[in-house]
Amino acid sequence: MKPFYPLTRTMFRTIACAAACALLAALTLVPAGRAGQPATQPLNPPPPSFETCKAVGGGTICAGSRVEPPYGPVGTGIVCGSGATAFEIFDSGTDIQHHAKRIYDQDGNLTRRMFTDDYVSAQFSNPLSGGTVPYAQHNVTTGILGVPGDLNTETQTVRGENNYTVPGMGAVFLNAGRTVFAPDGTEEFTAGPHSFDAYFSGDTSAVAKLCAALA
Repeated sequence: MKPFYPLTRTMFRTIACAAACALLAALTLVPAGRAGQPATQPLNPPPPSFETCKAVGGGTICAGSRVEPPYGPVGTGIVCGSGATAFEIFDSGTDIQHHAKRIYDQDGNLTRRMFTDDYVSAQFSNPLSGGTVPYAQHNVTTGILGVPGDLNTETQTVRGENNYTVPGMGAVFLNAGRTVFAPDGTEEFTAGPHSFDAYFSGDTSAVAKLCAALA
């Protein structure tokens, strides 16, 4: 599932230092007799099927990796030009999700989750001309739940990059940096060039080079 559109899915996620430090502390304090034991208590919400869960001193950690089925071509909502020559940009690729991890407390409630996405064989395309622009994308995602077990209270932070480069034209579309999303999906903080946001906020010039490359 491609995390770029609608607008609330156009950003990148980051693992906050506090999250990493808390995880390290939890692993360090695991008693030798408990480390690596299979989880036995019900977990809320349940982890995805590709993650394997182990009991730790203060709760449960689930981790795993997966390759999702190729997606697309799917419409992005980005439209180039106007009138008879207008076209919507389509997207396709494959998402490799790795380093996925969930941390549950001693009551079996999720407190945070994190994962990394890398997209391969990814490209934007113009279905009218057949033109394509390949791209590279790397995202790191973390979510911290305000109320353990309730995903509706999750604050997400995103860091990464998604860049489109065309020989002879250089970079035609740039997205990089960090964004923090409140539980209701609104942006609390953003930093870095985000061409997707610029376009969907009304700045059509943000996609001018991309449209030219695909036309």
